[in-house]
Amino acid sequence: MRGVRIQDFFRSRETSINLILGVIVGIGTGFGAIGFRWLIGFFKQFFFDGGSQALGFLGGYYVIFIPALGGLVVGSLVYFFAREAKGHGVPEVMAAVAFKGGIIRPRVVVAKALASAVCIGSGGSVGREGPIVQIGSAIGSVIGQVFKVNTRRIKTFVACGTAGGIAATFNAPIGGVLFALEIILGQFSGSHLISVIVSAVMAASISRVFLGDVPAFVVPAYPLHNLWELLLYAALGISCGIFAMIYIRTLYKFEDLFDAVKAVPEYLKPVLGGLIIGAIGFFYPQIFGVGYETIELALTGKLILSMTALLVLLKLLATSVTIGSGGSGGVFAPGLYMGAMLGATLGTFFNYLWPDIAVVPAAYALVGMGAVFAGSAQAPITAIIMLFEMSNDYRIILPLMIACIISAVVTRGLYPANIYTVKLIRRGLDIDAARYPDVFKNITVSEAMTRNVQSIPAGLTVAEAYRQVQDSPHRGFPVVDEKGRLAAIITSYELVAAQQKCKELPVSAVASTDLIVITPDEPLSTAALNLSRYNIGRLPVVEPGNPGKMVGLLSRTDIIEAYSKLLHSNNNLQFQNNRKQVQNVSS
Repeated sequence: MRGVRIQDFFRSRETSINLILGVIVGIGTGFGAIGFRWLIGFFKQFFFDGGSQALGFLGGYYVIFIPALGGLVVGSLVYFFAREAKGHGVPEVMAAVAFKGGIIRPRVVVAKALASAVCIGSGGSVGREGPIVQIGSAIGSVIGQVFKVNTRRIKTFVACGTAGGIAATFNAPIGGVLFALEIILGQFSGSHLISVIVSAVMAASISRVFLGDVPAFVVPAYPLHNLWELLLYAALGISCGIFAMIYIRTLYKFEDLFDAVKAVPEYLKPVLGGLIIGAIGFFYPQIFGVGYETIELALTGKLILSMTALLVLLKLLATSVTIGSGGSGGVFAPGLYMGAMLGATLGTFFNYLWPDIAVVPAAYALVGMGAVFAGSAQAPITAIIMLFEMSNDYRIILPLMIACIISAVVTRGLYPANIYTVKLIRRGLDIDAARYPDVFKNITVSEAMTRNVQSIPAGLTVAEAYRQVQDSPHRGFPVVDEKGRLAAIITSYELVAAQQKCKELPVSAVASTDLIVITPDEPLSTAALNLSRYNIGRLPVVEPGNPGKMVGLLSRTDIIEAYSKLLHSNNNLQFQNNRKQVQNVSS
């Protein structure tokens, strides 16, 4: 009883400290998000307003060179100061959590903020969410390192920073929590949940105080006029799922194309990408930056069909060029942008064909935003909740659910990884293996199997075999021939059934000869997989290269006992580590 009280004491101390640090991370991330948005506004004014004066002799053509100038700053900053600031940020956070115990270098906060603000401010076609996720996560990681907590808790504070960044950027605290759990951590765990929620609430509250309590997008009401319209939203989900796959492939294809350009130094490639962005933006400035203003035009039905259809392709090209050439910024907002344009395009088309069903074409723009993100990130729950929070319109929730789920399923069927994990896979990192480690990979079958096995001679009758094993605690029995070699296997239930119908037959006639065996040196995970795959309760363990020589029997019960011992051992070790960490923090 005393031990339980001590353990509860340390757990309560740890929980209290986690909550306090979660609040600190949320506050830091909230102000970080505000500062980052201010930086974007500053650099936008610096590059475009200042550039129009400095490059006034070029007339309107000056905008072509603005993204290239920004690319020069971004390329140099990333290459010489912090390589982690390159790209869209979220995969780097996922890798830090999965492979580095949540450790992120403090300089990433400064480098990512400056590089992404310059990139977006100078017209780079990227979003704010990737940078603020990386900035918030770095804040959480640094706070965890300062207080010298263990890696498990550092990961929690990284998730706190992620949730706070999304919550403050999009005024979506629930969406921020789900983004952190579903995408960054890859699990919904109660041990993380409380601190993550607290951090998201604090960051969102600070954002609302300084930026106002308004949804990220102001949209008109989109009532569902006809239940048949749900079929159109399902079709939208299929289209968005296919487009999400195209988005992922195109993004990384351009990364390969720029990597193949060896004549240009890496830190100058963003300049090349910036020139391409500037050339596109000269004719269609809607592709510059985050593009929220253009999204709102689509959400209010103020863009014509030809424009929305064209902007889908141009934004895809612009974002791929920006990221592929080495720019810094998120891919979430561009996904929302393209989803809005794709949804508006299909909504207008549906309204033309079925005006009495698809009454409000702009509603498809909102649903398309969520569906493209759900497919590209493989995070339908986060997409549904976040778009609901960002629009503050409950009536759109049913179309959102249908389109987002279908889109995620379609994309998963067409492409095995999401837009974030592809980057890790290309670097040779298996995020799933790191997130869900094989607890049995270092335990062999020989360590868990039962060696004292009760076998049944094949020549015995069913009745004789039944009498021999009826008092046995086991439920499965190998059947051996006259030389003692493994010939078959039979369960107690099969013996009971045969005893009632054909008790004078030899046991070999009713036993199963279709044997699935395993060797002692194989990992326990392979055995567990075979038990599940073939829906059997036990595996004969045989000598390698000699399937007739049985050395043991492995049952589901043996695996459960091995897991219980492993869990008990890990819990004792974790408790000792937690007590040491609490003592360190208290001192």
